[in-house]
Amino acid sequence: MAGLNNDAQWIVMMGFVVSLSFFFLAMLLNQSTLVGQTTAESVLEFSKNDIRDVRSVIIQSDSVPDPGIVQNDITNISISRKDAVVYYYVTMPAQTGSYTNIFIHYNNGVTAYNETWISSYE
Repeated sequence: MAGLNNDAQWIVMMGFVVSLSFFFLAMLLNQSTLVGQTTAESVLEFSKNDIRDVRSVIIQSDSVPDPGIVQNDITNISISRKDAVVYYYVTMPAQTGSYTNIFIHYNNGVTAYNETWISSYE
């Protein structure tokens, strides 16, 4: 820069400052996009609606005459469609008891969910 006058040196220096500012803003924007994407993916991986659907079907199947067939169907459909392992068992009330106990296990590799559901038996 020895051959340039003072005004030209000032213009070149401001050009470097502006280009470095653009580079810094581009890096910052790139990182914020990456953080937003991973946050959205983690929210999508939690399968709250799948758990609710399986839970409601299991609770409705409590009154089916042959629960073994329904249990096999729920297990097979959840593995084939949602890649989730669903296991549950029902403890029917004794003649003196007044409630039904259902233990539900759901695991899709990312989310594991266990619940013991107790209802009044009528």
